[in-house]
Amino acid sequence: MKKQWLLLISLVLVIAVVGLAGCNSGNSALGEIEGLNISNQQEGIWVSGEGKVTVTPDVATLSLGVEAQAESVTLAQSQAAEAMDEVMAALTGNGVAEKDIQTQYYSIYPVTRWDEDSREEVIVGYRVTNTVRAKIREVDKAGTIIDAVASAGGDFTRINGIYFSVDDPSVYYETAREEAMADARAKAEQLAELAGGRLGKATYISESSSTPPSVYRQDVYAAAESAVETPISPGEMEITLTVQVVYSILY
Repeated sequence: MKKQWLLLISLVLVIAVVGLAGCNSGNSALGEIEGLNISNQQEGIWVSGEGKVTVTPDVATLSLGVEAQAESVTLAQSQAAEAMDEVMAALTGNGVAEKDIQTQYYSIYPVTRWDEDSREEVIVGYRVTNTVRAKIREVDKAGTIIDAVASAGGDFTRINGIYFSVDDPSVYYETAREEAMADARAKAEQLAELAGGRLGKATYISESSSTPPSVYRQDVYAAAESAVETPISPGEMEITLTVQVVYSILY
């Protein structure tokens, strides 16, 4: 009986020792991995570079539509539909392609007022709103198109805003990227020289870009009779690209 107990205790001790050895080995390996990661993060020179390109927008996107209010849904819909047909004709008649016109928003909702006698909201009519987004590829015609739309839709016209962009910015991004990398390398070379070494190869590169739209807003709630064309100027916009680069440093 004693021999059996001694055998069992010995077996438990062996398992415990093996387990502790395994834990110590695992912790040691983990420490080496963590140490390696930390060491890698501290190696080299980390710099950021920026490239900017100033461009003239070649596309204007106009948000516009119609809004009609009447005592019945049918009448409000009819008024809105007729006005939108005229607006669409004004757009296409001034060179805007049908593929560049997209419905953005459509709604029908009741108009209410508070009734003191019944102490509740009562429906007094219905409002229909139909908004589209039109891409104008001839930017210099933006003012003419706005005027044509306002005249065609009459008092139902709603022009919510306009913004400008570049149809194909890829070539500008290439230029900005070259400038950003040159900027990053110049900084890294100076740092390497100050540290008494020389610059090695890039070991890590990431980039981010920003193209803020040039925005011009004009809220129009009624067509204005005017012989003067609405002035619209696209101005200029900046395409910005930033890179973060890690270079090795040689001694």
